[in-house]
Amino acid sequence: MSVTKRDYYEVLGVERGCDDQALKGAYRKLALQFHPDRNPGDHTAEEKFKEAAEAYSVLSDPQKRAAYDRFGHQGISSGAGAGGFDGAGFPDLGDILSDVFGFSDMFGGGSRQRRNRAQRGEDLRYDLEISFEDSMRGFSADIQVPRLEECTRCHGKGAEPDDGLTTCPTCRGRGEVIYQQAFLSVRRSCTQCGGRGQIIRRPCKECRGEGYLRRERKLKVNIPAGVDNGTQLRLSQEGQPGVNGGPTGDLFVVLKVAEHPIFERHEFDLHCTVPINIAQAALGASIDILTFDGLQTVKIPEGTQPEQQIKLKGLGVPHLQGSGRGDLFVHVDVRVPGKLTRDQRKLFEQLRDLLPAENEPSEKGIFDKVKDYFM
Repeated sequence: MSVTKRDYYEVLGVERGCDDQALKGAYRKLALQFHPDRNPGDHTAEEKFKEAAEAYSVLSDPQKRAAYDRFGHQGISSGAGAGGFDGAGFPDLGDILSDVFGFSDMFGGGSRQRRNRAQRGEDLRYDLEISFEDSMRGFSADIQVPRLEECTRCHGKGAEPDDGLTTCPTCRGRGEVIYQQAFLSVRRSCTQCGGRGQIIRRPCKECRGEGYLRRERKLKVNIPAGVDNGTQLRLSQEGQPGVNGGPTGDLFVVLKVAEHPIFERHEFDLHCTVPINIAQAALGASIDILTFDGLQTVKIPEGTQPEQQIKLKGLGVPHLQGSGRGDLFVHVDVRVPGKLTRDQRKLFEQLRDLLPAENEPSEKGIFDKVKDYFM
């Protein structure tokens, strides 16, 4: 039973009079979509890929295209387009596919060198919790970081130094094997040796063939004043070791700053709340509060209102970059006594008779008016 082949122009989705650039673009698009490496195990995609490759191999050749345009598939029955499609006379597919798939290794050498190139080691993360006081002052912390270190006996190879390695029998030391896919010779990393070209015959006695040992490394971390929750400190080349002689990764120390029972941080400013009685609010007072700079005297102005704040300049958090510090804001909490002694009641009654009665509803503030306008 014969199978009718589709029209090559229909396969590529181009007009009969299209130029070479349109032809190449259409084929590149189909090759990207149906290439076997992008659709492993998909036989339908593989057949579409072969069909597109066959169509392009004919239409990209001026003589074959002319014969096909005149006689159809019968005009090239003795060439690549006949039932025995073998890929003879194909264009340089390296130019077509390498920029799309990154398959330069399929069309030339260098794949083993790429697979065995030096690779940078992975970065590590270490979470460190510190106190609020330490974040304000800065300090040096000693930490124990688990990481991999190259085995000194085998120098990361995983095999005994003298005769622990042998040539891989699958790839014969090349580090790669070649598979035939239609007209393509596809080079892939050898799965038995991982592209190294050698396999371990006698594992290293020290690391048991791993090439690396897990060690606890003691490091000193200098934590500057002013760090905040989530601040990351980078320790260069204290991460995992590189592969094939590549550089070591970095260690990132991520800080978690504990909350303070009195002070709250907003960027580089500090905030705290200080309770005062109604007499201190009305008459004014001087109170002492303990800050990170020692005991500080805060002057409460006469007639201080509830939720009023007093700024102490330069007593906040140190700036990480450059000099200077934020400010400390003292929020006043005017406390009204819940219970009064007999003498206190008499005084408040006298004060009540002396003060004017102001019990009328006050006018709304500007923000309340704006809110009402948009509701």
